[in-house]
Amino acid sequence: MLVNSTHAAELAAAARTAKAWPFEEARRLAARIDAQEAKSGQAKGPVIFETGYGPSGLPHIGTFGEVARTSWVRRAFELLTGRKTRLIAFSDDMDGLRKVPDNVPNQERLRADLHKPLTEVVDPFGTHPSFGDHNNARLRSFLDSFGFDYEFMSSTACYKAGLFDQTLLLVLAHYDAIQEVMLPTLGDERRQTYSPFLPVCPRTRHVLQVPVLSRDLQRGTIVYRDEDGSEHETPVTGGRCKLQWKVDWAMRWVALGIDYEMSGKDLIPSVELSTKIARILGATPPETLSYELFLDAEGAKISKSKGNGISIEQWLTYAGPESLSLFMFQKPKTAKRLYFDIIAKEVDDYASLLAKYHEQSIGERLENPVWHIYAGNPPQEAWPLSFALLLNLVGAANAETPDILWGFIKSYAPGLNPDDHPALDKLVAYAIRYYHDHVKPKKSFRAPTDKERAALEELAASFDALAGENDPEAIQNLVYEVGKKHQFEPLRDWFKGIYEVLFGEPQGPRFGTFAAIYGVEASARMIRHALSATGDQITSI
Repeated sequence: MLVNSTHAAELAAAARTAKAWPFEEARRLAARIDAQEAKSGQAKGPVIFETGYGPSGLPHIGTFGEVARTSWVRRAFELLTGRKTRLIAFSDDMDGLRKVPDNVPNQERLRADLHKPLTEVVDPFGTHPSFGDHNNARLRSFLDSFGFDYEFMSSTACYKAGLFDQTLLLVLAHYDAIQEVMLPTLGDERRQTYSPFLPVCPRTRHVLQVPVLSRDLQRGTIVYRDEDGSEHETPVTGGRCKLQWKVDWAMRWVALGIDYEMSGKDLIPSVELSTKIARILGATPPETLSYELFLDAEGAKISKSKGNGISIEQWLTYAGPESLSLFMFQKPKTAKRLYFDIIAKEVDDYASLLAKYHEQSIGERLENPVWHIYAGNPPQEAWPLSFALLLNLVGAANAETPDILWGFIKSYAPGLNPDDHPALDKLVAYAIRYYHDHVKPKKSFRAPTDKERAALEELAASFDALAGENDPEAIQNLVYEVGKKHQFEPLRDWFKGIYEVLFGEPQGPRFGTFAAIYGVEASARMIRHALSATGDQITSI
């Protein structure tokens, strides 16, 4: 973790009272660890955080959110306590393939491997030994691309290497107690066949959902009835069986000594069951956080099958990862709408927080999301123009390439250029793509009212008289004066009219700054063009 040693004591002191949610989680975890050590009389080694991944599908925006959020709690905990930590990214790659995903090639070939462990299913892409290996590689590449610090662990490798053997024998020893927890949560039919153990058939390699007929604690085996009706005895260790996932989750917490894990609100019942099972196995379950799920623009739950959300690739087409991190950071326990219109706001909110950061006290910095996003070492870069302003410039200039937009920017501020301001250069490119794909199609221009027309005509004439002026404050004051003269009350109705008539949107950045960059002469021409539009022309100003 990047902490300046000269400020370590001040940072640690500030962390004890910081209200940002990762510090609240860190204090809760620290209290748990302290209580554990007091009870056992032994010092604990590294504190272990975990995130889980189901490799039947590719990593997605939710994967990013879970690892990022867990990493923020981890860093807050390190600062608060000075303890060493680990983050395990665990892949449930021994699960049986239950259905063929819609978004992969060679689906017929995959159907032949249904019910096999994902690490024994053919890779439909032909690049790895198995489908599980392919998706695990994608996960690691995905996490590495964002610079996450983690240790990858494979369920298949852990089972086969015997890492879980001791805990699996504990599950066998507490079989009846675990059944008492699990069976009441199941339907009548499922109760008749449910067992925590899923044998891997040596003949078909299928992960079997079959009842256990008998158990031998001394031998560490179970007897089960195979799909063909025959009875077989198998050890529960060495990768010959895996566990039903709720029991598996608890077993993993115990075997790996997990101290902290977060998951979606939809898994709260599973967390509760796994917590009970971990206690049955004689362990203290980890601290957990249940985060809210994402909603679409209409407030409906995001569904991968419906495609009503945003993929991480789509977000990064229009904005940098720091804006996505900010979206994930804010209010994890509140349901948030995840749709394209929020991207511009997140970009500008990030720029505002970054600008504030370098002027803040140590305590204030720990409350600022950019401290968490950059592990206490955010960049010194400045974003002199907002994303919202750039979007209006793209529309007004009908810019198709960054060069066009940079022409206006350089005219306004000769000291700005792409080489010295790479962050702004990226923002320009993002703005052009975002405008043409998501702003322009939704624009809704309207004709001005008589009152607005008179005020806009005077504003255009006033801009003519200001030829060459590029002071945003002077221009903004002029816009205010025109609005007051024409008796707009409240004055925000004047600006709302400007944006609806000129930009086809109900709001936007400061109009004075826009006019300063676009040029007062060009702004006057834009106003007169909008006022001269009639009929269908209004919809395509």
